[in-house]
Amino acid sequence: MKRKFSSLSANLQKYIVTEQPGMTGKDPITKTIKKSKKPVSVFAERTLRHCNGGSTLQAALWLKDHLDSGGKLVVTLAGALSSFQVGVTLAELIRKGKVHMVSATAANHEESYYRYVAHSHYAYIPRYTELTPEQEAELRDAGLRRITDTFLPEDESVRIMEPHLLKMWKDAEKKGERYFPHEYFRRLYKEKLIKPDPNTNENDSWTYAAYEKNIPIVIPGFEDSTMGNIFASYTYDGKWKDKKVPTVDPSVMKGGLEYFTDLYDWYMKESKESPIAFLQLGGGIAADFPICVVPSLKHDLGHHHIRDWAGFVEIGSSPMSYGSYSGAGGKEKITWDKLSTKSYYQIIQSDVTVAFPWIAAVLLDL
Repeated sequence: MKRKFSSLSANLQKYIVTEQPGMTGKDPITKTIKKSKKPVSVFAERTLRHCNGGSTLQAALWLKDHLDSGGKLVVTLAGALSSFQVGVTLAELIRKGKVHMVSATAANHEESYYRYVAHSHYAYIPRYTELTPEQEAELRDAGLRRITDTFLPEDESVRIMEPHLLKMWKDAEKKGERYFPHEYFRRLYKEKLIKPDPNTNENDSWTYAAYEKNIPIVIPGFEDSTMGNIFASYTYDGKWKDKKVPTVDPSVMKGGLEYFTDLYDWYMKESKESPIAFLQLGGGIAADFPICVVPSLKHDLGHHHIRDWAGFVEIGSSPMSYGSYSGAGGKEKITWDKLSTKSYYQIIQSDVTVAFPWIAAVLLDL
């Protein structure tokens, strides 16, 4: 076997990982097995060997080494991960200092709060694909907003928080103040305006953990969310306005441009001392927005010698295909100067709810 490998070109050999530790000296899995003593990590190293399982473990081990070496990590949330209780794992990573910024769709951000206040009112329907349109209409009329297999209870979540946020927006209007969406939401925790559902665990809320650790949050596209739609209705003053609906000056809400310029300052400051990696959970704007800060700093602001993203890991079910930007691989990102040729990258074609807990377990040394 050694003779067969030695006959290959050096450029090909560097991609090959053999089953025997030490044959190439570059096996990212076998070289770490003896170092891990915790049962979950040992089991992962023993069983996650190939295909997406192997990619998941390799990414987890790289991220662990990155963090253990003083690196920092940005996590991005797409889809409906907060409704799917991503906070159970993400919150613990935040508390343990493994996550240094979160970029989330506005829906994911608000849904973390909804879980906090209305957890016991959520319900599930595992065989959701069998629902008829008429049954979907029944759910609609009952105020149950379906997200795949999960029902979000609107009355017990959205409508509980709306009056508190409206008051903040109106107060800001009177005082001539402006804040980011997540800053208004954080006041719900800080001022104890909302209480956790009796059957929820505060430790399962990633936004609560982020509030406690005071890590930065970015919410691009706030208007693309339930509370963003509600805020838009308050700012509207056209001919279709119902006189019963309050009016709020839209200027009280800072937006995407200001989030992006804040990212300039954050990245320049944090990357001076530490390389920063990127863990993308799902696709879309939550990830595409913050990853662009590096090429923008280089090409738009002229800072050509800043650190590149140290590494990029994406878990997603969107395949690389015609027009499927969310499935774009790491190599494509090199052409946009989002990654360099030295950046680590790994694409895991899987369900985030399956792969991410394994990565979290390795990072937490479970």
